[in-house]
Amino acid sequence: MTDTPAHAGAEVVGETGDDGVLTVTFNRPDRLNAFTHAGYRQFLALLAHAASDPAVHVVLVRGAGRAFSSGVDVTALERKDRETLLELSHAFGELVPTLTTFPKPLVAAVHGYAVGFGCTMLLHFDLVLVADDARLRMPFVELGVTPEAASSVLLPDRIGWQPAAWHLLSGEWIDAPTAVQLGIAWRACGSPAATLAEARAIARRLADGDPAATQAAKRLLVEGRREAVLRAFAREQGQ
Repeated sequence: MTDTPAHAGAEVVGETGDDGVLTVTFNRPDRLNAFTHAGYRQFLALLAHAASDPAVHVVLVRGAGRAFSSGVDVTALERKDRETLLELSHAFGELVPTLTTFPKPLVAAVHGYAVGFGCTMLLHFDLVLVADDARLRMPFVELGVTPEAASSVLLPDRIGWQPAAWHLLSGEWIDAPTAVQLGIAWRACGSPAATLAEARAIARRLADGDPAATQAAKRLLVEGRREAVLRAFAREQGQ
């Protein structure tokens, strides 16, 4: 495997194999893979690389350590430093539309905590596999902020109005079986290791397909919702 633009010491790293799969790893295990603005930028750079590289057919996303991702690093929010908040906002403002319009299959292998953006980003993925220890949550009301990453439209579209209202307003934890039942995840696969192995097998199978036909199918799948998702994200951003 070869390194992509993010280097080994980065918050988000990528490796491209000869199987057409780019594996993206959230790599701040000491912070449960929480995002700073640098992490947002590194994830964005990897997605941009994958979108333009004909050798990449599928992107597989995972988390290092005990979690998939705990979302934004709340220490950055607690400091309330204007420059830091602006950097976070600008980076996030570029990342979410990139996920919305990403032209190739996105596969997630989720274990441990998937909180905030660690959960809402999954609504942009094509296939989400969860380990038995996966715990998802959207604690926006508790934190005094609005829903983000276009979850205000994607979540009710995915799981129905009342379940979406409950989980966005209450911030209640979602375990692996419930994530599958609701449709946030596709499959529960047992241990984190088994989940990652299954996600890799699925990513490789998709990568073996005809790239042009695969991307055409992905484009048709997302085109009908693209403008609604982008408008929802703009509303959430106060635009």
